[in-house]
Amino acid sequence: MSDPRLLVTTSPFLKDSASTAWIMWHVSLSLAPVVLVATWFFGGSVPLVILAAIAGAVVPEGIQTILRRNARQPQAPPLRDGSAFLTGLLLALTLPPGIPLWMAFLGGLVSVVLGKTVFGGIGSNVFNPALVGRAFLQAAFPATMTSWLPVAEAGSRAQVPATLFTTPLLAADVDAISAATPLSQATFGQPTPEFADLLFGAVPGSLGETGALVILLAGLYLAVRGIVNWRIPLSILATVWLVGSGLHLLDPAGYPGGMFHLTAGGLMLGAWFMASDPVTSPMTQAGCWVFGALIGVLVVVIRVFGGLPEGVMYAILFANAATPLINRFTQPRTFGTRFKPGFTR
Repeated sequence: MSDPRLLVTTSPFLKDSASTAWIMWHVSLSLAPVVLVATWFFGGSVPLVILAAIAGAVVPEGIQTILRRNARQPQAPPLRDGSAFLTGLLLALTLPPGIPLWMAFLGGLVSVVLGKTVFGGIGSNVFNPALVGRAFLQAAFPATMTSWLPVAEAGSRAQVPATLFTTPLLAADVDAISAATPLSQATFGQPTPEFADLLFGAVPGSLGETGALVILLAGLYLAVRGIVNWRIPLSILATVWLVGSGLHLLDPAGYPGGMFHLTAGGLMLGAWFMASDPVTSPMTQAGCWVFGALIGVLVVVIRVFGGLPEGVMYAILFANAATPLINRFTQPRTFGTRFKPGFTR
């Protein structure tokens, strides 16, 4: 029985000819314009950081492939489904352009091992793997993770910052290249960039904080193709705009407006490409709306009242942890019963 007739795998389950691998590679391809925009604004460091993060994510998957081949297991090799590649790519888009390459590699390794493998592999993880790696790097190397490159000028796009090649035993001079992000400027009451710069990406920040418009168009494309559940990003963006606009009406001088919150930071990338992960988000339609609203509220609260300028990562991870509870209380009533499964008499 080495060739089973029926093979039941883990989620996400598909109802048409599209396979999990097709979805993963399709999402990765949709991020190509985001990578190009980031390269335009931050120069030659972008592809190196992306390659390092992807390599870190692919290595443990490659080891699993070899072990499964030796054990002659019937499952498809995990390296072929494209999930490790997408995890590394998403992680890289959350990193500063000048991060040392070994840190990006380590983040990719942690994303797959701690974010996915320890939970049982693809379809079994509780948290978004890329954000697990990002949270690890944020906790382990806070100074590096909050040091940003200024937008590259036309003559310097081919240059690569020396910090990329800093070894673990050699301290990087991160202060020499630090630049303020729009969210940090808003936190400390400094003038914020123009809306056009936020929309098109001409601001310091992570690789995926460039070009909110490009990320929005990529997300809309995935939603039209049915790859992304549009309810989650729409709920997140609408909630962020409503809460941000409400606070701005109360105190225009103290709180930025809703449009600033939509275009600044990693909100667009998190809403369309991370929160919408079908494995770590609710299964019901009502749950998706609740899930998105929860993330939206947490993002604005952390940005405005928290100690960190950005709150997208923490908001999504918190909502991932709450997904089982959301599923329980938004599950439709089973036919023939009086009470919903999430409620008791």
